[in-house]
Amino acid sequence: MSEKNSDLLKGLFIGGLIGVVLGILFAPKSGKETREDIIRKTDELLDQAKEGYEKAVEKSKTVYETAVKHLKDLEISAKEKMDEAESQVNEFAQQGAEAVEGNKYRLRKAIDAGLEAYREENTKKAI
Repeated sequence: MSEKNSDLLKGLFIGGLIGVVLGILFAPKSGKETREDIIRKTDELLDQAKEGYEKAVEKSKTVYETAVKHLKDLEISAKEKMDEAESQVNEFAQQGAEAVEGNKYRLRKAIDAGLEAYREENTKKAI
């Protein structure tokens, strides 16, 4: 429960208690009746304050549990996205390696063809 809510509950309780006490003290009753009224009203106010506190605690618990569930869902989603990105990176790396190998093979064939043509040209000149 936030400090603001706690202060509000304390203020309501104390204000209510003071109002009840003043109302009872100025009522035309005997001392014993007045004390009994004060005790009864104090108990009622304490019960109301306890009930309000319990409701606030329950609401806080619900909000906390919802936030934790949401964070867990986000964690799962982030992990899935990370796994997907890693898979794509691996796929691109594989494609890149295959392209390099293909280009190396074509370059080797071109160099071999160039050398063969050079040799043939030199052989023709020598004859």
